[in-house]
Amino acid sequence: MSSHAKHPFHMVNPSPWPAVGAFGALILAVGAVLYFHKSPIFGMNMGIFSVVPGFAIVIFTMVAWWRDVVHESVVEHAHTPETSTGLRMGMALFITSEVMFFVAFFWAFFHNALGFSTNMLQWPPQGITPLEAWDLPFYNTIILLTSGGTITRAHIFIERGDNKTAAKWTFITAFLGAIFLGLQAYEYHHAEFGLTDGVFPSTFYLATGFHGFHVFVGTIFLFVCAFRAQKNQFSPHKHIGFQAAAWYWHFVDVVWLFLFIWVYWLLGLPIRHFG
Repeated sequence: MSSHAKHPFHMVNPSPWPAVGAFGALILAVGAVLYFHKSPIFGMNMGIFSVVPGFAIVIFTMVAWWRDVVHESVVEHAHTPETSTGLRMGMALFITSEVMFFVAFFWAFFHNALGFSTNMLQWPPQGITPLEAWDLPFYNTIILLTSGGTITRAHIFIERGDNKTAAKWTFITAFLGAIFLGLQAYEYHHAEFGLTDGVFPSTFYLATGFHGFHVFVGTIFLFVCAFRAQKNQFSPHKHIGFQAAAWYWHFVDVVWLFLFIWVYWLLGLPIRHFG
C-alpha cells in the first residue's frame, strides 16, 4: 500500500479531546446546578467553586485540542482546500446552532414580557428594578461594537500578509472582550435582583450570562489567533483558524445587540401592565 494519500480529504487522527470535552461539560453543568441550588458537596457549601473543576477541564480541552489542530495545519499540512472548506462549513453550522440556542432564551423572555403568560400581569414583575440600559450595558455595547471593528482591521492585515500588525489588532480585540467581561461581572455584582428572584431575573441572567460565556470563549479564541499571527502561521490565502474566530466574534456582537435592544432597553423598561 502506498504511504501517500490518494484523495485530498483529511482523515482526522484518533483524539481523546471530544470525550474529555464532553466529560468536562458534564462536570461543569453538574457544578452549575449545585451552585444554583446552593447544594453542599461532601457536606461543604462550595459556592462558585462548584464550577471550577468543570471549567478547568473545558479550558484544558480547548488548549490541547487547539494545539493538535494547529499541528495538523502547520506541521502536517493536512488542511487541504477541501478540508478548509469543510472546516468553514462546520463553523457556519456551529454558529447556526448557537443562534437557535439563544432563540430559546429570547422566546422565554418575549413570552413573559409581551404578556402571553397568564401569570404575568406586569413586566418587569413587581419588586424587580431592572438595570439602566444606558449605563454599563451601553458602555459594553460600545466596547463590543468597537471590538468588531478591530477584528475586521486585523482580518484586513491578515489578507495583506502582515501577520505582525494583525496580531496587534487581534490582541486589542481580545483585551476589549476581557474589559466587557469585567464590566458585566461588575454589573451582576451590583444588580438588585438574583437569579432565583423570578422569571425576569432567571431569563435575564441566563440570556446575558450565556452570552458572557460565549464572549469568554471567543476571547480565548482571539488570544490563540493573536499568538499564531505573531508566529506568522497565517497566509493571505489560508487562515481558516482566524476566519473562524472572526466569524464567532461577529456572532457574539450581533447577539449582544439583540440583548441590549430587547432585554435591557425596550422590554427592560419599567413598567407595563397587561390585562
